[in-house]
Amino acid sequence: MTDEHLNSLTASRQQEVIRYLKTVIEPILKNNVVSLGMVRNLCIVDDYVYLRLYIGAHQQDFFKEIQYVLSNLSWCKKTYIQICTIPGVKVTLAISSGKGGVGKSTTAVNIAAALKLQGAKVGLLDADVYGPNIPQMLGLGQADIQVIHTPTGEKFLPLEIQGIKLMSVGLLAEPNRPLAWRGPVLHKIITQFLQDVEWGELDYLLIDLPPGTGDAQITIVQESPICGVILVTTPQQVAISDVRRNIHMFRQVGVPVLGIVENMSYLICSDCGLRTPIFGSGGGEQLAAELQAPLLGQIPIDPRICSGGDTGHPIAVTNSTSAAGEVFVQIATALLGTFCLMQSI
Repeated sequence: MTDEHLNSLTASRQQEVIRYLKTVIEPILKNNVVSLGMVRNLCIVDDYVYLRLYIGAHQQDFFKEIQYVLSNLSWCKKTYIQICTIPGVKVTLAISSGKGGVGKSTTAVNIAAALKLQGAKVGLLDADVYGPNIPQMLGLGQADIQVIHTPTGEKFLPLEIQGIKLMSVGLLAEPNRPLAWRGPVLHKIITQFLQDVEWGELDYLLIDLPPGTGDAQITIVQESPICGVILVTTPQQVAISDVRRNIHMFRQVGVPVLGIVENMSYLICSDCGLRTPIFGSGGGEQLAAELQAPLLGQIPIDPRICSGGDTGHPIAVTNSTSAAGEVFVQIATALLGTFCLMQSI
């Protein structure tokens, strides 16, 4: 058989495998495991199928279901499935932005706090290696990371603050010093934080990604069972353009965009209640329409958001009935409704 015929056969078999895989439906999100990015690194070698399956702690049944579905392949001698999961974690979500300064980390902290207020067990992984400031936003000073012994080896023990389990790359650095890590070291650190943290039982693990689309972001997305991403932007067109580049990265890996959060959407006049779009308007709605993804919330400009981040008191907790606090509660409610986990909380 010529190389051309062999390549054609492999491509044909790969399409056949994908067709079978698309019959496996995730019942909560009502979509197939391929479209949800749960199947990655699919490879056909001779008469064998290799793939990685990225799942949450409550989705272990997919392993047997996929094995059963692919047993219908007449030419396949064996299917090798590598399970990629974070033990004890049901849903892993990424919080991402196309550029820095749009309030991504602030949004991640307040969504985590709002989820906790509604009864969810929440963890927050601060993987922003260029600006790991989530510990400060939750009121945590310098703290040592503990390492514990488990049946599967040594693990980092996350810190718990305001009922949220937290792990941050910033806890590894000296105060006020940059994290000057290059490629191989950066990859190793990030992989360790994804694989070697003893989170316990969590309903949601939020991963605060670095802004943009560099090595760190790609490593996190490829190596973790992220089942969806929330994109944070501001209304102006320059921010929207940067988010579009971010979207391309997620589409390459197959991770779906769950929704858009537009930060700094408007300023509310304290006297008359009039809304003024300081940074323009319509950007979040435009992006949501392009992606056919929901606009989860439009967060107003509120000085208490900034002061809450500086002092470790998220507005979603301290002023949950404010206009901004209500938006974060609205986003958390939408996520709880999407993944239907309240019945297990």
